[in-house]
Amino acid sequence: MPIVAKAGFRKICIDLPPAELCVPFYITAALPMSFGCGTAWFVIDSAEALEHQLTLQCPELCKEMEPRQQEMLMTNQEWRPERREQKQFVGEGAPSGENSFQEGGETLGREGAPTQGTANAILQLQSSFKREGTPENEGLKEQGLRPSQDYSGLGKEGRSSSPAEEMVILKRAVKEEDMLPAGERRCEDSLMRELSEMVQKVVKKSSWWEKHGIDVTIIALNFLFLPVGFLLLRSDSIFSFLMGIVVLGVAHFTITVKGSHLASHSSLVESKSWGKVLAIFFEEVCSAFTAEQGTYNHVKLHHGYTNVIGLGDSSTWKIPFLNRYVYMFIAPIAIPIITPLVAIGLLKEVRLKTAIRTLCCMFLGLYSHYWLLINISEFRSTWSALGCMLLTRSLLAHSYIHVNIFQHIGLPMFAPNKLPKRIHMMSSGVLNLPRNALLDWSFGHSLISCHTEHHLFPTLSDNMCLKIKPLVSQYLKEKKLPYNEDSYLARLKLFLNKYEELMVHVPPITELVGIQ
Repeated sequence: MPIVAKAGFRKICIDLPPAELCVPFYITAALPMSFGCGTAWFVIDSAEALEHQLTLQCPELCKEMEPRQQEMLMTNQEWRPERREQKQFVGEGAPSGENSFQEGGETLGREGAPTQGTANAILQLQSSFKREGTPENEGLKEQGLRPSQDYSGLGKEGRSSSPAEEMVILKRAVKEEDMLPAGERRCEDSLMRELSEMVQKVVKKSSWWEKHGIDVTIIALNFLFLPVGFLLLRSDSIFSFLMGIVVLGVAHFTITVKGSHLASHSSLVESKSWGKVLAIFFEEVCSAFTAEQGTYNHVKLHHGYTNVIGLGDSSTWKIPFLNRYVYMFIAPIAIPIITPLVAIGLLKEVRLKTAIRTLCCMFLGLYSHYWLLINISEFRSTWSALGCMLLTRSLLAHSYIHVNIFQHIGLPMFAPNKLPKRIHMMSSGVLNLPRNALLDWSFGHSLISCHTEHHLFPTLSDNMCLKIKPLVSQYLKEKKLPYNEDSYLARLKLFLNKYEELMVHVPPITELVGIQ
């Protein structure tokens, strides 16, 4: 089976036929050490000795690989227990060969943007294989600080993918990738590394309550508000009825938006098993969407390739045939209807058992809402109950749409073959809105006032993003990097005035001179 080995700073790849896909790992044990190639075993005491022995034992198979090519193929496996506790950082979208670690359930980002070749590879995979087979190792690191949940043992799109197809695309992408100068790459590496170390110190000193407890409590309180909202709808008083609508609407968006968002990033709990359960519950039962597609499109594409044309450019939010006023003020009301319909359409991408699970979860969530309105709130007709469901589930839909387009569209967009480094991509392509009590409560800080921090360190909870905000903003400004901030009203005016330019036409591609 093919082996990718690293000793010191020398990286070499051995292809042992008939395997088609590389099974990479790091040799992180101290030298000297024993190492096997097929049936041949030998002792090495240096990187040069490793290369020499591998070449000697497998002369026809050994070949040199460029460092950036290795980064696309390597994942991390710690051999020595004492090394697992060392602080190592992995970038949010890093398909790199840098070491990674998890400490206390939190892994922090280290610089390393998705490579240009990998971006091209994913585009080719999407067109040639209907989005099957996005490179597994690439996708895992593009999610940020920790790997995403795997709900059904499927490929990245919920379907089984072909390893041979993935490898062909990856190898082609590797050959086409442009290399950054070593000095420039080290400089950019040091920026994200320095910021990651600073953030890691804050995270390490934070308690469980700060890292998870506050956000879990907010979500739990909204579940407790649900009975109050259903009971208020029984009242004959118009004021009480409207209060019931508001309570249920705010609780619904807090659970579905804040809860689903944190669950998709594994930010609610440190347990992977419970993380999977919560992701399915929040995304499928509460939000009536599919967990696999939600995780893939948001975590792997949007976060891995933020503002990259054709990948994470937020184009899914664009509906060019609608005029500006219909899109901005009327269309959001239809979100509760459109969401489950889109989810059902995406189920053809997953296995049958996963589709059945998703349909059952969606039915359970929607029917439970309907049953409570009929039996607890005492609605007398089906249509009145369905109308109330639509009203409560679209209460904050306008702000939900606006936030999603305000924070990325209209900012620099990048071509897949000319990607800046992760820290430059995030500082340039992400915008923070001012703090707002209602939106912070319902959507979470990571979607409102700490969106840049969230994209840099995506597995941190909302409260932790708020805690590191002063540190991140100060660091980016000191390093003369962009830190985009604007008000909600200013962005609304911008999108109304330039709707066709921003939401209809293809955005211009930005090249960061001196950074590329």
